[in-house]
Amino acid sequence: MEILILLAPLFLIFELGQLVICERYVEIKQIECCGDPRAIGPNEWVSFLWTAILATYWVWMFLLLFERTSRVHGLVLLLISITGYLIRRACALKWVLVFLTFEGAVRIGLLFSPCAYAWRRL
Repeated sequence: MEILILLAPLFLIFELGQLVICERYVEIKQIECCGDPRAIGPNEWVSFLWTAILATYWVWMFLLLFERTSRVHGLVLLLISITGYLIRRACALKWVLVFLTFEGAVRIGLLFSPCAYAWRRL
């Protein structure tokens, strides 16, 4: 059994949490007031935990490329993440929340398939 695919539900939960954190720190009211959400970032331990999980998530997506049954999922997740990063780097601050939300929703949708596959394999 492919052990990497069993981690998909954990990363699905992480993606949902990431959407909540993005909504909290890059909220529309703050952008309307011309505030820069990067100046008010989260606590140090939250930043560390978030960065560590993101690094693990990227490694997991890369490792999915080497498994026969999850190769397409890994490739599409990597492409969506890279494309979202490039778009966010090029857009104005007021559009970052829109693209973050859309990118997160697409990744959550993509993670449902490996989660269903993992559930059927159990």
